[in-house]
Amino acid sequence: MPSRRASTADQIKDYILTQGLHPGDHLPTESELCERLGVSRSSVREAIQTLSTLDIVEVRHGRGTFVGRMSLDALVEALVFRGVLSPGDDLQALREVLEIRQALDLSMAERIVAALRGTANPSLHDLVDQMVASATAGETFAPQDRLFHTELLGHIDNSLVGQLVTAFWDVHTAVLPRLGLTLPADLDQTARAHRDMLEAAEAGDVDAFRTAVVDHYAPLQRMLDEARPPREDARGAGR
Repeated sequence: MPSRRASTADQIKDYILTQGLHPGDHLPTESELCERLGVSRSSVREAIQTLSTLDIVEVRHGRGTFVGRMSLDALVEALVFRGVLSPGDDLQALREVLEIRQALDLSMAERIVAALRGTANPSLHDLVDQMVASATAGETFAPQDRLFHTELLGHIDNSLVGQLVTAFWDVHTAVLPRLGLTLPADLDQTARAHRDMLEAAEAGDVDAFRTAVVDHYAPLQRMLDEARPPREDARGAGR
């Protein structure tokens, strides 16, 4: 049986949906919600607190409660904590994040290529140039990398995929240093793979795009393989 707290939170979510509210819209006051939902003030407060942590609602002190941005920040925080708390002897949590990132990029290959075929994208090319220059100088390029993927996926009509890719990018880059890992030395391959992805998309070559995606993740995969062998390999070595 669901708790009173969960039930009230669900009622508030239902209210947002049935009223057709959008991010930034004002919600009724606590008293009004109590009356509309037939629940106590404490139930409403607990439900609002729960929904606030999920970014479904936003409490602005002195102004009231509003529909939240519906971001994936809560998901990112939970996954980062999971990756740091229980990575496993073989960094399995981080491997899973990397696998999901690559799978999302590969699954969207046809749509990205269709959207960019025959186009010119100077802002994306500029980001690639910055990444290549940084890699050549032995420097990292996290901001440009993140923005590249965000802008690339911004060309397709699926905002959720873009949010998920960015979320898992944030998880990956946050977990790496917390586990005492640094980015791979062969970052130049990753940087140049971004260019290959972009040029393949503009040329309408889906196969080349997918190959570039795999090349893009190869240095990270090698780093994880060298950091600690997979569980199956470790078990085999002990036999």
